[in-house]
Amino acid sequence: MLHVRSIWNGAISFGLVSIPIKLVNATESHSISFRQIHTEDGGRIRYRKVCELEEREVSSAEIGKGYEDADGTIIPITDEDLSHLPLPTAKTIEIVAFVPADRIDPLQMDAAYYLQAGGAPAAKPYTLLREALKRSNKVAIAKYALRGRERLGMLRVVGDAIAMHGLLWPDEVRAPEGVAPDTSVTVRDKELDLADALMDTLGEVDLDDLHDEYREAVEEVVAAKAAGETPREAPSAPSSGKVLDLMAALEKSVRAAKESRGEQPEPAADSDSDADAEPASGEAKVSRLHQRRSARSAPKQTGGKKSTSTAKKATPAPRKSTQAAKKSTASKNTAAAKSASSAKSTTKKTAAKKTTATAKKTPAKKTAARKRTA
Repeated sequence: MLHVRSIWNGAISFGLVSIPIKLVNATESHSISFRQIHTEDGGRIRYRKVCELEEREVSSAEIGKGYEDADGTIIPITDEDLSHLPLPTAKTIEIVAFVPADRIDPLQMDAAYYLQAGGAPAAKPYTLLREALKRSNKVAIAKYALRGRERLGMLRVVGDAIAMHGLLWPDEVRAPEGVAPDTSVTVRDKELDLADALMDTLGEVDLDDLHDEYREAVEEVVAAKAAGETPREAPSAPSSGKVLDLMAALEKSVRAAKESRGEQPEPAADSDSDADAEPASGEAKVSRLHQRRSARSAPKQTGGKKSTSTAKKATPAPRKSTQAAKKSTASKNTAAAKSASSAKSTTKKTAAKKTTATAKKTPAKKTAARKRTA
């Protein structure tokens, strides 16, 4: 049984069924509160309630309510004035509708309470409402009055109990105007894939395993100071460095998440795979060109057979032009036709000089090429 002081006593109005209940807080704050002190001597700083007309401190019994009008005039309002208001929910949680849970905007969620059955007579109708909520897979929308105002609430089943969440009125929730970015942004599929991978790596978590680390650190500081010891310094957070782009940040996050879970991170993707992706604004686009150059230069190493075939095709040309064609095909296959045509035309003297200069070196290549074709 929940041994918590009730903050409100009344009944749930479920049609013509009345269920006596007590309202108790479902949550509690564990935050550490501090007192304001005079730093010079440690004296407490207190706030005193002073009447600005008499300039003297007044007790709680002398304090009432007042409404400030637009012109600054204070209109006194007594508890008796408020007690005569036509408020049917003053002592009743009046259920007005049943809706699917997804109809409730989480932004409307406020304080949470447990509705405790008020004695033995409430056991049967309380259980009836609870089981009806379970079977319908819906939540109940209700009105109730608390702390001088009418409020909106949502009733749902939590275990074997009925809980009520206070809801803000729809006009109390602001529209998200001017919050989203007003610039046009394009998100690439690769970025979404990395974001999905990061979400999958982080996975789910048992909320019971989460705790307030800041509060624990504050408690350690208080305990150390009370014992006359010097509080230990917290380890400094490692500097993450400047992230160049979004893709790099996502990849680094995925690797870090896998390492934190003891998984072996996959090797980083080759930058050539992202060579065609558009770089972000203000970012440099980098691609590895040395691999492409080596692929183009591969024919130089295995060009023996090709040079032989091109040499045979160029036999009608003069000897000097043939030697020039063999040398040019050894460096680049497409140059054979050009060298042959230039030899026939004999219009360029510079080509003839180059071929004569290299005529002594070509016989060795010619014999090597014939051996390979054999």
